[in-house]
Order: sequence, then structure tokens, then C-alpha cells
Amino acid sequence: MKFAVVGDPVDHSRSPAIHNAAFASLGVDAHFDSWRVAPDSFDVVVEALRTGELQGVSVTMPHKHNAYAAADELSLEASRTAAVNTLVMQDGGLVGHNTDVAGVRHALAEVEQSDEAPILLLGYGGAAAAALLAVDGRDVFVSGREVPKARALIDRVRVEAEVLPWGEPVQMATVINATPLGMSGEHLPDGVVERAGALVDMTYGPRRSPAVSDALAIGYPVVDGLAMLVGQAAEAFELFTGEHASIFVMDQAARS
Repeated sequence: MKFAVVGDPVDHSRSPAIHNAAFASLGVDAHFDSWRVAPDSFDVVVEALRTGELQGVSVTMPHKHNAYAAADELSLEASRTAAVNTLVMQDGGLVGHNTDVAGVRHALAEVEQSDEAPILLLGYGGAAAAALLAVDGRDVFVSGREVPKARALIDRVRVEAEVLPWGEPVQMATVINATPLGMSGEHLPDGVVERAGALVDMTYGPRRSPAVSDALAIGYPVVDGLAMLVGQAAEAFELFTGEHASIFVMDQAARS
């Protein structure tokens, strides 16, 4: 069996290492590769899936909306977030899933002892949509630089939440940073991290983001985007193979 992560750029992705380690640990005869696919060339991926060249793909930027449009059928998570990050062939049709929702829940489980703390979600893009659905039913605040986009996110995902002005902290909240801030050393607004009780920073790279460094210095629980990546990969792996992979094996591969 052959699988791939598709995106542009894609060389940085840890998905091949994560999935190939899981295949090896379970003795599954499969390989996971990376495909760089230009923004206007997603039809190449669809063709590879429909002809059996690939049995499934993980989808990263800029193709999550292309994957959403290409799917013959959508999971509930994909439908509500209007984004697809996993495509598999099933019963002759292309089924779109959003395993980022499971990824966020996995990351939250790493930092939270209970689900009673309020959530402060930063951002209103595709990653924020997955995070918002993952915390449905909790006390949620959404904050972004453009208030109308934050309100549109809430309406699209159909989750009860309150919009806060950008930069306003929430005391002892679990902060979910679903913005790119931090990837190039940017800081989150003053007070947001300092007044929180836990942090899930979806960014990750060779260096810690300032938000992660600040949270660690304060001493409360924090995870970066690798935790979310592993959580979503575990659900994608099950969709691909029907088997459960070891989270430990996948996490070790992500960080090696």
C-alpha cells in the first residue's frame, strides 16, 4: 500500500517519518511518502487515488479546501469545518475527513487534567475551525485581529462561543494558538500567555516559539504543534489501515 502527504511546501513534513514508523512497528507492508503538489495541480492527487496509485493521503496547505471540494463524501468533522486533511478511497468513492479535530483533542489531553477551564482560541482559519469543533460544549472565547472573521468561524462551525477583542486575555484559560504567530519568532499579545493556565501552540519548528518558552518559564502545562500532528496522524493511520498505531512510536518519530 502507498500513502503520501501532499502540499506545497511539503519537505518539512514529519508525516512520512510518523507513519512509516507506525507501519514498521505493526509489520504493515506499506510506505508513506511526500508529494509536492502545486496549488493548481490537486487533480493529480485525485487521479492517483481513483486509479489506486495511492490508497490515501494526508493533506496540508494549501490543499485542504481543494481536498474538501474533491471528496465524494464528507465526515461530520470535515463538513462542519469545511476542510479536509485526509482522503481515502472507500466503496469506490473518495471520502474526506478532518483528523485535525482529533489532533486538537489529543493535544488538550496532554495539558489538561479536566475540561472545566475556559478556552481562548486565537485565530479563525482552518486550524482554528478544527480546534473550535474539538472544544464544542465548553466555555469558549475566540479572538482574532478581524472580528467579522472570528464571528464567521463560529457561525460556520456551529459552536457556541464568544468573540473577544484581539489581545484580551482570559484568566486561567487553556490558550489554543491557531495562528502562525510564533513560527518566525513573533510573540502573542502581552498577557495572553501570562494569565493562562495551559497552552496548546499549534506552531512547531526547530526552535521553541516565544509563547511556548514563556509558558514553560511560568511553569504551567504546554505542548506545541507536534502533539497535534501526532494525534491527527493516529486517527489518519486508522482510517488508512484499520489498525491502531502506538502513540508513543508516532511521537518518538515526530521528534527524532
